[in-house]
Amino acid sequence: MLSYTKRCVYGVTLILTLFVYYLTDSIFFSKGQVNKNEVMVNQVVKSITEKKNEGNNRTNTTKTITNTVVTNTLKMIQKPKSGLVKKKQNDWKIEIPVIGLDAEIAEGTSSSVMDQFVGHFEVTSKWNGNVGLAAHNRGYPVNYFQRIKQLQKGDLIIYTTSLGIRKYQVKTICVILDTDWTYLENTKDNRITLITCVENKPEYRRCIQAVEIK
Repeated sequence: MLSYTKRCVYGVTLILTLFVYYLTDSIFFSKGQVNKNEVMVNQVVKSITEKKNEGNNRTNTTKTITNTVVTNTLKMIQKPKSGLVKKKQNDWKIEIPVIGLDAEIAEGTSSSVMDQFVGHFEVTSKWNGNVGLAAHNRGYPVNYFQRIKQLQKGDLIIYTTSLGIRKYQVKTICVILDTDWTYLENTKDNRITLITCVENKPEYRRCIQAVEIK
């Protein structure tokens, strides 16, 4: 039979062995749980990342499609179909190089016309004979005849239409009554007559008349 002392030693050893076993098992079990938790977390993060990337790809695809549609629409608007483009009519104008005038001409002498163009007296010719033109000289949106008072005899006037280009040389410089229409009467030779107001003299008009030069 074992003595009392030996039995105590064996008992203590057994208790220590069991304690070490449970402690070791607990440690490894906890470590395994941590590893499992890490795996689960990584899987969740991966899933969220994939969904985010998928969302970004869908967003980028949507943006690309939208930009393509907008670009093509703008091209269709900015590029009219052949045969429907109307060329701007810019072949009716007057130039006076000495005073730096280069202005488009339009039919009529109403305010709406002369606020944008040099106006053509409808009772006068557009090509052969006497061409009558009028424009403002101050106080309006455009004042194309502002400097014609500086013209001198011999100065050049260039008149352009769809029929061609004619050059005239200034011959007459005068001030006339606003009721005097004689300078706008038709002539056998080709002339151009410019009419505008006289500053502070509403009853008078400034008249410049030039004759064609060959």
